[in-house]
Amino acid sequence: MSSKKKVAFYTLGCKLNFSETSTIARRFEEEGFDRVDFAEAADIYVINTCSVTENADKRFKTIVKQAQKKNADAFVVAVGCYAQLKPQELADVNGVDLVLGATEKFKITDYLNDLSKNDFGEIHSCEIEDADFYVGSYSIGDRTRAFLKVQDGCDYKCTYCTIPLARGISRSDDLQNVLKNAKEISERNIKEIVLTGVNIGDYGKGEFGNKKHEHTFFELVEALDTVEGIERLRISSIEPNLLKNETIDFVSKSRTFVPHFHIPLQSGSNEILKLMRRRYMSELYEDRVNKIKEVMPHACIGVDVIVGFPGETDALFLETYNFLNTLDISYLHVFTYSERDNTVAADMEGVVPKKVRAKRSKMLRGLSAKLRRSFYESQLNTTRQVLFESENKEGYIRGFTENYVKVKAHWNPELVNTLHTVELTHIDDDGLVRLEFAKDLV
Repeated sequence: MSSKKKVAFYTLGCKLNFSETSTIARRFEEEGFDRVDFAEAADIYVINTCSVTENADKRFKTIVKQAQKKNADAFVVAVGCYAQLKPQELADVNGVDLVLGATEKFKITDYLNDLSKNDFGEIHSCEIEDADFYVGSYSIGDRTRAFLKVQDGCDYKCTYCTIPLARGISRSDDLQNVLKNAKEISERNIKEIVLTGVNIGDYGKGEFGNKKHEHTFFELVEALDTVEGIERLRISSIEPNLLKNETIDFVSKSRTFVPHFHIPLQSGSNEILKLMRRRYMSELYEDRVNKIKEVMPHACIGVDVIVGFPGETDALFLETYNFLNTLDISYLHVFTYSERDNTVAADMEGVVPKKVRAKRSKMLRGLSAKLRRSFYESQLNTTRQVLFESENKEGYIRGFTENYVKVKAHWNPELVNTLHTVELTHIDDDGLVRLEFAKDLV
């Protein structure tokens, strides 16, 4: 029987949260803790929270209950964006023992000298202005893909967003440290790195409020392309105004960067974009899409869009719908607007009824399915490279092509974490491209 204390982790939200959870977990392991799955009994449960949507807030209580069912005496810790924004709210949740803010979460083990259950949650939280230092992170939980954090925080003032309040000012990792982390990942036989951050196109701003860019995002991309042992590099999400022609052109010729871009739009209506205080208009967005497709016709382009923002009339929503329908894009991530405390948008007029928000969300999800199907059909009878993942799902192994077409083949454990050049021949009933593996191998 091991006498080590067992710790388990649960992550809500974005790729950035996953990279940070993984880094925090490694520190626990370095200090002699035994990491177990969240579904198992543990002495400590760490929940990395998100507060981008109302749903993420609600899910937190459910996850705490799941932990308590496994071990009623376990010590429960909350970290992450929700913990920074509303620490008292989390501390008041039955079963929560410790809440750590943005600067404290990476020092979590310092707060675990006494694991006795508390009658109320203890809070250690900073003013967000104090979150002016950078902690590098990367996730290595998935054998085939790692999330590499290169930037944190945001200086943008979008009227719907709480991220600057939860994560502080824009700041970046040192280029040499990013390259060191990428090399460490490559040495673990991980084939793909996904670059992540809050606003990665703003890469280069230093710590302590230093706004001077030591390196640009383009220089980061150039440098990472030289790291030996990495088969694929993927840019997770980048603002349209920060995605420059030089980066697009470089990716089109790159050894490792794949032809896949995820570019937040949020609205196709310039009127709504102004209310959101976004830093571009729809014309610039269209220009970015056209530039990508000009040099990489086979590129996959994903789009974030928010429905039901205050002031979004039926006519303005249709403007967004029609704009998206005309773009050469591949899929949508649809977010239903939800009011967030301490944001400008929460006090705006023209509130859209929740039923209308839900209807618009459904319309855009339908459009996304159509766009994805059309993109997949455009890739049939082409030769692509697939990286297979590790899960056996209903007798199939799944993977992604470099341009983010999801494929499946009959389960074979030997395919896990391997790259294969294949011909895409037909789409199955579930919308995935199915490979008859031996036949489709090129």
